[in-house]
Formats: sequence, C-alpha cells, structure tokens
Amino acid sequence: MKHYLGASNPMRPQFQPLQAYQAQHFSWAFDAGVATLTLNRPERKNPLTFESYAELRDLFNALRYATDVKAVVITGAGGNFCSGGDVHDIIGPLTRMTMPELIEFTRMTGDLVKAMRQCPQPLIGAIDGICAGAGAMMALACDLRLGSPRAKTAFLFTRVGLAGADMGACSLLPRLIGQGRASELLFTGRAMVADEGLAWGFFNSLHPAEALLAQAQQLARGLADGPTFAHGMTKTMLNQEWAMTLEQAIEAEAQAQAICMQTQDFRRAYEAFAAKQQPQFHGD
Repeated sequence: MKHYLGASNPMRPQFQPLQAYQAQHFSWAFDAGVATLTLNRPERKNPLTFESYAELRDLFNALRYATDVKAVVITGAGGNFCSGGDVHDIIGPLTRMTMPELIEFTRMTGDLVKAMRQCPQPLIGAIDGICAGAGAMMALACDLRLGSPRAKTAFLFTRVGLAGADMGACSLLPRLIGQGRASELLFTGRAMVADEGLAWGFFNSLHPAEALLAQAQQLARGLADGPTFAHGMTKTMLNQEWAMTLEQAIEAEAQAQAICMQTQDFRRAYEAFAAKQQPQFHGD
C-alpha cells in the first residue's frame, strides 16, 4: 500500500518556509502570512484520494515548523468544499484490501485530523456547497468555519455501511454541537443545512457564496497580523484542556500565560498602549 500513501521525507529540514510550497494534489497560494489551500477537483466536487490524503497530512505536519505561514484558509473549488473520499479511487480499492492495509489507511486519515489540530496556525474553513465525509471532518478539524447559505455538511459514513466513528468524529463533533445533535448526524448521515450549522455552532458565520473566500481571508489576515505565538498557545490549550480537570487547566493556563509574557509581542503591546498606538505584532 505504500504506493498509495507515500512517505514523509526524513531529510526535509524542519524550519523550512512554506510560502513557496508546490502542491501536487490541491492548490496552494500565499499572501503575506496567509496561505489559502484549495481542494481542486471541481468536476467531482473535490474528493480526496490516497495521494491527496497523504500530501495534506504531510503539509499540516510541516506547518508545525513553518514560521512564515501565520494562518491558513481551507476551501474548495467550483462551488463545493469536498465530497469526501473518492468513490472510485478510494472506496472501491478499500473493498479489496487486507486488514493490515485497511488499518494503515484509516490511521493515515486520522493522522490528517491530528496534524490539522496540532499545527499552531489558526485554520479557517470556507465551506460552500457539498461538505461530506472526510471533507466534513476536515471542516470540523478547522479552528473556525465560515459557510455559505448553500453549504450542506454530512458525516455520511453510515450511508456506505461504516460507523459514524471516523477520523475523530465521535470526539470532535459532540464537543462542537452537543452530544444529541452529533448523535443524530452520525447515526443518520443526513446533511446539516447551513442555518442549522450556524444555530448549532458548527459555523461561526454565514456569507454569500461569492463573498465567502474573501471573508475567510479577511479573518485570516486579522489573525496573521496578531500575536501569532500566543495564537498557537491558545490552540494548544484548547486541544489539551479537553482531558484536564479544572484545577489542571487553570495551572496549565497559568504556565502558558507566563510563557507568553516572555514574548516580545507582549512587550510591544504594552509599549504601544503606553504610547496610545496600535501594537504591531511580529509573532515572537
């Protein structure tokens, strides 16, 4: 199965800049700290393949060490976000694989979600049209989600005879929209329409389809211009505190905040406040 999954380059330098990254299975654009990742197979509603799963996993792992990318917008081409795993390129071959090959694949898809959650950059999903299966999980793994009124999000794993427990769905989705609502979507596989997603807290806001990407990039720009080291610390704490008691969380936040107080951005903010100016953050 290695010919499907690919492999990370063990010789890749850790602190490489990613602004000039040359994507093979999706589009990647960079503008002054903000990267825009576009799933780009619009003729089939942007499904994922074995190769694109692996490249996405490796890219988000590399973002842990990239100091030039401050925020990432994730979107899809052609009026849809992502239709999930490609029926012909993934689902068909999976029916012919052995158990060791299947667990290799399912672990890889989970590794994509883990890489998205572990990279320090805020990830903003710009979700239009179909957002299904693995695409819904990529949207769920983002830190913020902006949708269009025509967005339809479906965790449709049961529709193909699989459990709703896929890529961390049973962990992430209840925390975002509640246990009962998550149970409904994961058992039935039905689509959550945009207004439901907004009311339930899946979407942070809705925007007309033609303005969606620009709104997501504007939000990303504001975050990229902020104290990005502190943003990374916030994301780490949001992830880690799920498994902590309140006492542990308060102590962890005390330590995290003390670390942030050692940054130059904290000093810049104070000096700007004293001078009645807007702070200019550099992320250090």
